[in-house]
Amino acid sequence: MTIHIGAVPGAIAETVLMPGDPYRARWAAETFLEGAELVNEVRGMLGFTGTWRGNRVTIQGSGMGMPSLSIYANELIRDYDAQTLIRIGSCGGMQPHVSVRDVIIAMSASTITSPSSGIFREVNFAPTADYTLLAAAVSAAEAKGTPTHVGGIYSSDVFYAERPDLDEQMVRHGILGVEMEAAELYTLAARYNRRALAVLTVSDHLQTGEALPAEDREKSFGDMVEIALEAAFA
Repeated sequence: MTIHIGAVPGAIAETVLMPGDPYRARWAAETFLEGAELVNEVRGMLGFTGTWRGNRVTIQGSGMGMPSLSIYANELIRDYDAQTLIRIGSCGGMQPHVSVRDVIIAMSASTITSPSSGIFREVNFAPTADYTLLAAAVSAAEAKGTPTHVGGIYSSDVFYAERPDLDEQMVRHGILGVEMEAAELYTLAARYNRRALAVLTVSDHLQTGEALPAEDREKSFGDMVEIALEAAFA
C-alpha cells in the first residue's frame, strides 16, 4: 500500500490503463474486464484489476492534470512495478481534419511545464510514446476501422486556458489535440524505462466548438479502450 493507492502487493497488474475519471475507470472495468475487482478507492480514485482475454489488467483513475497523474504513475511504477501504462481519455481537437469522435494516438506530447520540468532545468525534454505500443495501437485502430490520427499533442497545465495566441501556434505546428496528462506520463516512463502511450478520444473541438453528445460518449470511448487493450497485448 502507498499513500494514494491502497492496493495490497500483487493486486496491481503489470499493464495499467489510466483514465482521468475514476468513474470512467469503473465503467471500463465493468465493460471490458472479466472478474474485475476493486483494488483501490483511496480518496475516491477508483482502481480495478481483472482480465482481458486471459491477460491481467488494472484500470486505475489518475485524476485531472499532470500533478495528479504524476502521483499515481510514480506509485504504480515504483511500488507496484507496473511495466506498461496507457492513458485513455478525452481531448480537444485542434486541427481542421480532426473530427469529434476520432481517436488520436499521441506520438509526442508538448507542454509548457510539468511536475518533471525542474529536473531538466534549461533542457526542453521531448516526451514520446513507446514505439511498440504506438505501432500496435495504430494497427488495432486500422483493423477496427476507427478514424485515427497519429502525431503530436499538447499537454496543458490549465483547463480554462486564456492564451489564444498559444493555441494558434499549436495549430500552426501541427498539434492534433490538447489534454492535460500525457507529457508527464511519457516523461516518467522514460525515467523508469517503462512503456507508455496515450490513446485519446476527441470529445470536443477548439476551432469548431462541436462537442460529443453525452449519449454518444460510451461507444466512442469504447473504441479507445479496445485499441489500448489490443496495443498492450499485441
